[in-house]
Amino acid sequence: MADTLEFNEIYQEVKGSMNDGRLRLNRQGVIFKNSKTGKVDNIQASELAEGIWRRVALGHGLKLLTKNGHVYKYDGFRETEFDKLSDFFKTHFHLDLAEKDLCVKGWNWGTVKFGGQLLSFDIGEQPVFEIPLSNVSQCTTGKNEVTLEFHQNDDTEVSLMEVRFYVPPTQEDGVDPVEAFAQNVLSKADVIQATGDAICIFRELQCLTPRGRYDIRIYPTFLHLHGKTFDYKIPYTTVLRLFLLPHKDQRQMFFVISLDPPIKQGQTRYHFLILLFSKDEDISLTLNMNEDEVEKRFEGRLTKNMSGSLYEMVSRVMKALVNRKITVPGNFQGHSGAQCITCSYKASSGLLYPLERGFIYVHKPPVHVRFDEISFVNFARGTTTTRSFDFEIETKQGMQYTFSSIEREEYGKLFDFVNTKKLNIKNRGLKEGMKSVPYDDYAGSDEDSHDAYLERMKEEGKIREEHANDSSEDSGEETDESFNPVEEEEDVAEEFDSNASASSSSNEGDSDEKKKPAKKAKIVKERKPRKKPSESKKGKDPNAPKRPLSAYMLWLNANRDKIRAECPGMSVTDVSKKAGELWKGMSKEKKEEWDRKAEDAKRDYEKAMKDYNEGGKSDSSKKEKPKKKKTPEKPGKGKPEKKAPASAKSSVSKSPSKQLGESFKSKEFVSSDDSSSGEDKKEDSDEEEIASTPPSSAESASGSD
Repeated sequence: MADTLEFNEIYQEVKGSMNDGRLRLNRQGVIFKNSKTGKVDNIQASELAEGIWRRVALGHGLKLLTKNGHVYKYDGFRETEFDKLSDFFKTHFHLDLAEKDLCVKGWNWGTVKFGGQLLSFDIGEQPVFEIPLSNVSQCTTGKNEVTLEFHQNDDTEVSLMEVRFYVPPTQEDGVDPVEAFAQNVLSKADVIQATGDAICIFRELQCLTPRGRYDIRIYPTFLHLHGKTFDYKIPYTTVLRLFLLPHKDQRQMFFVISLDPPIKQGQTRYHFLILLFSKDEDISLTLNMNEDEVEKRFEGRLTKNMSGSLYEMVSRVMKALVNRKITVPGNFQGHSGAQCITCSYKASSGLLYPLERGFIYVHKPPVHVRFDEISFVNFARGTTTTRSFDFEIETKQGMQYTFSSIEREEYGKLFDFVNTKKLNIKNRGLKEGMKSVPYDDYAGSDEDSHDAYLERMKEEGKIREEHANDSSEDSGEETDESFNPVEEEEDVAEEFDSNASASSSSNEGDSDEKKKPAKKAKIVKERKPRKKPSESKKGKDPNAPKRPLSAYMLWLNANRDKIRAECPGMSVTDVSKKAGELWKGMSKEKKEEWDRKAEDAKRDYEKAMKDYNEGGKSDSSKKEKPKKKKTPEKPGKGKPEKKAPASAKSSVSKSPSKQLGESFKSKEFVSSDDSSSGEDKKEDSDEEEIASTPPSSAESASGSD
């Protein structure tokens, strides 16, 4: 029989997590070495009390119990190794390796046995589960019920937080089974128990996290928070940092205690204990210790009798007991003179304090970020309004914190602070360019470094949109001019046809004459503005030279396909952002090449504009003049039409002449022309010019076709 047995890939169960390692058995005992940490556990052979072999999730396992109550579990054995282990235990340790399987019936009714550091829940003779009592952090009792809470295990993704046992009442007098159960747990559990009197007590303190009013009892080794619903016992060894922060209103103070591990309330963890004090609250404090003990323990940091502001007394006592420094805000002062900045984090408003070595945000949820954890910070434009901005912090672990709705007046102070602390600013180029501008102009800035060119791109985009709109408007206006007047003339002619048949009586003619001037006035009013689009078209000629592109736009047009090929699936916005970053990082020598191209394009544009102004506009004006001359020269319309009066009295006879055209001219029409006054002729000449304009445009349209 070999004196030594070795097993590789054996797992030791420690506080719910499985640690990989190597197990060695020899005459002296059992040795397990953790592969990850290198830690060695040594169990002497003389300490072994019992060995149990059982089937577990990872094959088979070995459970060892020592005489002092400790339990060791090792998993990962194969079933064929039982005989070898059983013989070794019998030969060298003088123990029988018993086989005992777990109960898998699924029942939840059984008996509880306390053996050493272990609580075992059994059904019959088979155990269902076992709980190491050293993992219990709290034990509370209720009516026929006992609740066990456990320490948080950060090495596992999922950990057991709470178990409740129902204890049925018994007929035995003088013995409470619930209290007996709780005492058995507390005697072996890792629970902080308040033994002796508290050094001092602060009553009814306002606590923001966890929310409520608590009595704080100060003990030599731990802090006891006693509330109406929950109690918390916080060892001083779990306190990482202390902060004393003035509120922005200068009437209140925050006292923040950073904890690791955090305190728990169900599934909620509280990494920070935040107390809120009023500066006006005073207290006289007497420590529950004699003067010699106070002097010996605290070495002058505390005295037996103290008085002062409540927040000063609490912070002073905590500093002496925890033996850690209290962090206060540094030299930072905001726009209003306060040492903090009002902002929002996760839809809750709070205060951000720039400290000498980090940032802390209070209070919901509290956030503390040290400078050495920060990868970079970023100043971003507010999403809802231009009167505020966002301050973003990204850590080296990839966590991102966004503090939003910061007043733009705070920008200069915060930027100078971040710059002084030499933190990496993501959009430094943009912000340094803005420093020469008053802080009120911050609303015009944008989020990232590529936005330095965004305004120029927007302007050029607007110009292109205007050209596109002009071309669409031009085409729409041409159809309007060629169509609407004809439609209006047809409407007028139809109306005049019905009136012309009834014009034999003078009374009806008079009534018609009263109605028709309004119609003519309407036509004149509608047609006069139509000269304006033709005037505006002269300034927005589609044949005019296009404005030159900037150096950046020339470069972007040449490299856009390349950027898309390198990063497929990017949106247009992402492409422009990426292009802006590449352009910013480009060397001056490469940029000069595109600057030269932009200058050449500008010179070509200026030359083309000069040629266009000298020759292009005069040619277009010459082309327009003949169209107006052709207008009155319609066949079949001679002097009678030219002399047609525009007055209300002769309008009845004018429309039949238009309808009949060349075929017929009545004597009444001619006589009415001769009897018209000189004033009527003057009005006629004005309206004739207006009336003849639509046909000219129609003719020009048909001629161009």
